[in-house]
Amino acid sequence: MTASTPITFYFDPVSPYAWLAMEQVDRIIAAGGQLNCRPILFAALLNTYGTKGPAEIPVKRAYVFRDVMRQAQQLGLPFRGPPSHPFNPLAALRAMHTVEDGTQRLAMARSLLAAAWRDGIDIADPHRLHDVLANNGFDADAISAASGSPEVKQRLRDTTQQAIDTGVFGVPTFLLLGELFWGADRVDAVIWALKGGAIDETLYRDALARPAGAQR
Repeated sequence: MTASTPITFYFDPVSPYAWLAMEQVDRIIAAGGQLNCRPILFAALLNTYGTKGPAEIPVKRAYVFRDVMRQAQQLGLPFRGPPSHPFNPLAALRAMHTVEDGTQRLAMARSLLAAAWRDGIDIADPHRLHDVLANNGFDADAISAASGSPEVKQRLRDTTQQAIDTGVFGVPTFLLLGELFWGADRVDAVIWALKGGAIDETLYRDALARPAGAQR
């Protein structure tokens, strides 16, 4: 593929896997991907598909923290985690939607995800969120004022609905040339696809068309 192939990155800071993926996006950019950050509300995906988030199921919640700590250690990343989880990500999501410049939005997303998962800051608290933004060089007062506007709230709703319409069912998800790659552990697969890797589409369609052998 040519340099700067567009990749849409759907994420919600409530997900620790979104943080793990964000910490690896430079690898995707170096491989020729042009990242477009699209913050979305994970809870809306769960409502759409009638599912629960991992943190809502005790055994999954316990597994996720162990798994994230393991992956963070493998990546050489410090981990503290937020003071409560799940937390309400709306303030952070709306803050990111006040920024239209792609480079600035990516920088803000990196800052907020790292604050929550690396540094253990409660970004659901407007005051702590304000501090994180200010400490990372953003106009926190202007962002806070804009975040409550109907336009920004609608922007988040529209982006989330667009993700659902595209088939996104979880976060983080990368969209590359119409194909979805779900999870922080799919970064290598994204890079593989950027380098021309592809599955056998005929075999894929055949497998998908096979009938279910059991139902519950």
